Amino acid sequence: MKPRGPLMIEHRLIERMLSVIGVEAKRIREGKAVDALFIDAAVDFIRVYADRTHHGKEEDILFRDLEKKQLTEQDSREMDELVEEHRQARLKVKGLVEAKERFLKGDEAAVSDVLSAMEWLTSFYPRHIAKEDREFFPRTERYFSAKELEGMLQAFKEFDGKMIHEKYEALVKALIKTEK
Repeated sequence: MKPRGPLMIEHRLIERMLSVIGVEAKRIREGKAVDALFIDAAVDFIRVYADRTHHGKEEDILFRDLEKKQLTEQDSREMDELVEEHRQARLKVKGLVEAKERFLKGDEAAVSDVLSAMEWLTSFYPRHIAKEDREFFPRTERYFSAKELEGMLQAFKEFDGKMIHEKYEALVKALIKTEK
């Protein structure tokens, strides 16, 4: 398997979650109340799985290694675009959390911001994923030898192995701060 294999497998799970977010957005658009627990779960998934775990492998391993290569102008530009898209997604998720908090404080106008963020995410990610799966990943593999690709796969496994510890260490630190 090449490094794009695990990344594409992760994309399939992200797409499934986006479908669930889309159903929830439709429910809210039809007049149902914002479900703060759903928003919390969706945000956790996006922040931990889609961003920290998945985008982390892309940015901290794949893109880092690509930066050491002589990329074509197109590949360099597209990599920069992907990093910027990751940044935009982080900002949109932050906005979703802020809108949910405003809603919980009684700001009914925040519902439109919750919906806007959810719908942006369900629109954004499929295009982003398609760009990576169909264009960027296959095209940029040519920069690496078979040995380098195997090393990247190993780095992905090690990265994933650290994620559960990182998540729960952060949780404990956050809970300790709230006790003080």
